[in-house]
Amino acid sequence: MRPDSDCHLAINTGYPNEYDRAHERTGSFIMIHGVRGSVGCLAMSDARVEEIYTLCDAALTAGQKSFGIHIFPFRMTPERMERSKAEPWWDFWVNLKEGYDWFENKGIPPKWVVRDLRYSFR
Repeated sequence: MRPDSDCHLAINTGYPNEYDRAHERTGSFIMIHGVRGSVGCLAMSDARVEEIYTLCDAALTAGQKSFGIHIFPFRMTPERMERSKAEPWWDFWVNLKEGYDWFENKGIPPKWVVRDLRYSFR
């Protein structure tokens, strides 16, 4: 959590996570932040980042040790997935959709591990 960010609040996404490291991806400090412009981060309006930041801060203040961040490329509805079949990231998105559907059906974020270079949701 970076309240002193030049980008009006920022939250580090934890990149690279276990999945990214398994795929030998490197880097750091991919942030969710305000001030709409960005190169490589997830920028949004100041109002939206304030909402997200406030929820995360409240969880930590209440004693929660950490929080997970689940990021999807788009709303993974059947119609939107159908339009994406020719995209080079299709196989990855199909894997992500398993976690997306878990949340949509159960209303809670899934726990995940990486097995055989894929997310496994539980």
